[in-house]
Order: sequence, then structure tokens, then C-alpha cells
Amino acid sequence: MYPDNQLILVFKTNIRTCADRLSVKAALDNEEGISNWNVDMHDVDCVLRIETPGITTHEVIAIINRQGYQCSVLE
Repeated sequence: MYPDNQLILVFKTNIRTCADRLSVKAALDNEEGISNWNVDMHDVDCVLRIETPGITTHEVIAIINRQGYQCSVLE
């Protein structure tokens, strides 16, 4: 169960390998607006799941794009 102030954001990415994951790790770990995150590299959509008290989807996409990866909201 998550606290009421936590949102779960889900994205489709091209983060496919452990090396890719390491490339985005510092940026995601250092973002104050992200409580927790993980990437399911076994899923066809390489799903990035973010737990946050309030970072926006646009901010997450910008963070991932700055690292050289693609990211879009998973509907």
C-alpha cells in the first residue's frame, strides 16, 4: 500500500539492458521528486515505473530523453 500522496507513473521506454539502466540510474536516483523507480527490461515495452509525490510525466520524459533514451506515457 502506498501513502495517499504517492503517485505511480508508468512509461514505455527503450531501456533494454543493464548498461542502459545504469545510464539513467544517477539521473533518476538524484531527482528529489522520485521516491522509487524500476525498469522491467523483460517486458516488450521496457516499462519504467516511477513512485512520486508529485513529479510530472513531462519532467520524467525530459530526464530520460536527456540521457539519450526514448520515453512516453504508457496508457
